[in-house]
Amino acid sequence: VQLVESGGGLVQAGGSLSLSCAASGNIFRINDMAWYRQAPGKQRELVASITRGSSTNYADSVKGRFTISRDNAKNMVYLQMNSLKLEDTAQYYCNAEGQYASNWRSFTSWGQGTQVTVSS
Repeated sequence: VQLVESGGGLVQAGGSLSLSCAASGNIFRINDMAWYRQAPGKQRELVASITRGSSTNYADSVKGRFTISRDNAKNMVYLQMNSLKLEDTAQYYCNAEGQYASNWRSFTSWGQGTQVTVSS
């Protein structure tokens, strides 16, 4: 299963960016999807997650500013980021957990990451 992120870039503080992640490959079903981020010198942290039924969970640091959504038919997950802050600068990674089509076994996959840089 491959995950490909897009939409990162450079933005001024207070601005907005939208990230997308497309999953493809040997997929029967994707259950949970999530966005994580990792800043230099820091551990990877959960930003937001969404279940197949669209229940969401957010890190306290992004609540009210970021919105996660998904399209189950397209195996995609999105992250709309508003009111960006300097501390949002990080490499953002897409994550998906689901079942393989070939044998129904569970998988966990990660994207390669996309850089988000917020400038002052």
